[in-house]
Amino acid sequence: MARKAATETTTAEPRRSTRISSQPSPKAKRKADGEGRRVKKKTKKAAEDSDEPPHETVEQLQIGSSLAGLSITLPNQNGEDVEIGTIAGERGVVLFLPACTQQACAYRDAYDKFTEAGYDVYCLSADEPGKQGKWKDKKSLPYNLLSDPKRAFISALGAGTTKTSRSHFVFAKGGVMIDKRLPVKPADRSAFFILFESIL
Repeated sequence: MARKAATETTTAEPRRSTRISSQPSPKAKRKADGEGRRVKKKTKKAAEDSDEPPHETVEQLQIGSSLAGLSITLPNQNGEDVEIGTIAGERGVVLFLPACTQQACAYRDAYDKFTEAGYDVYCLSADEPGKQGKWKDKKSLPYNLLSDPKRAFISALGAGTTKTSRSHFVFAKGGVMIDKRLPVKPADRSAFFILFESIL
């Protein structure tokens, strides 16, 4: 009896849906050791902070402290260097900060009283000299403005390392601090002028 011829059978692969094949392959899972994790970019603020040089530590001046020990030089509104340790060498000094319009105009109006009493007036701020010069001309200010963008002198006065506190200081001839007020309000300026006359 003749044997039947063997028939080869092949199993056809199932037809892959074009819909499935077109889908992207799933993303690899993040590894436990941290590979594949996204690295957060530094924010602009964080980058700025990291690039800033640290502030030089300066001992804060108190009543009885002297300017003579400070080795700080700041430009005035004209870009001319002013040695802080010598500004009260020949005359007393009344110093106020920051460049507040109400304060600035009040000291302008009382400027003659200070100079007649033997005191020079200075305004201290973190603004650049060019900006200060324009503001001085606009407000007709008769006294000099000192620029302290790195806040070296502002910090020594204890008036703030990031934001300047409205304040005023009085130094006798020779540089010794005899009055320190911070913070103050612009409305307190009249009380300060009375106080100034009382401490002379």
